[in-house]
Amino acid sequence: MAKRLIVSADDYGLSLEVNEAVERAHRDGILKAASLMVAAPASDDAVRRARALPTLRVGLHLVLVNGRPILPPERVAPLVDRDGNFPSDLVAAGVRFFFHPGARRALEAEIRAQFEAFARTGLHLDHVNAQNHMHVHPTVLRILIEVGREYGMRAVRIPREPHDAAFLLPWLAMMERRLRREGITTNDIVLGIRHCGHMTRACVLGLLDTLPPGITELYFHPATGAWPGIDPQIAGYDFAGELDALTSPEVRAKIAGVGAEMVAYSDLRA
Repeated sequence: MAKRLIVSADDYGLSLEVNEAVERAHRDGILKAASLMVAAPASDDAVRRARALPTLRVGLHLVLVNGRPILPPERVAPLVDRDGNFPSDLVAAGVRFFFHPGARRALEAEIRAQFEAFARTGLHLDHVNAQNHMHVHPTVLRILIEVGREYGMRAVRIPREPHDAAFLLPWLAMMERRLRREGITTNDIVLGIRHCGHMTRACVLGLLDTLPPGITELYFHPATGAWPGIDPQIAGYDFAGELDALTSPEVRAKIAGVGAEMVAYSDLRA
């Protein structure tokens, strides 16, 4: 089986520094795709850059935790706190998604609004994934598939990394079965979760040494530097190190050396 590699960046639109890094990593490096946060502060700038980069494939990075909704907070009250923010406690959010009917209705409204916002950009929808991989949650996945098909969704990331914890495997297997049954393109594995925020050149070279056959997504969080108001949860990321890895001739040569074909999700559909 051939080795096919998707190199992507999450959090596109989060800040000007992220957008600058995505543009540089695509123009001068190996970055093939970026996942857009449509309600993020610099999303308009991200869209403008993407329109000027016709070979950059752009997908939707759904935000349902650790961020703010695109709808007014009163429209999604069961999902947000008194300040209008989504929760940062992923377990509590997941329980609420399962058992609170109002939360499920609000989820559908917010997911639809984010797809609609992406559609208004006029960009081709290459793929879909979610902040903190919340699309693994069965309730979110069901709504994502139902709404996504209305907006031309054809590919979704499965956040399955080699040597995942045993308790995750049944959920990921269920996710894969559901997506494949719906005819939605997926990756086989993803690399970047265990080293999130620290996908440096040395780290990436090591991961490429063990690149398996099949479709692998290698994803990053590059930026040209930190920015005012940065979330403390990501303030310790090695943004510059990740950008260096994406623009490194050594990494590009390594990809060629291990015989990997660089693709995007929409190439796989074709």
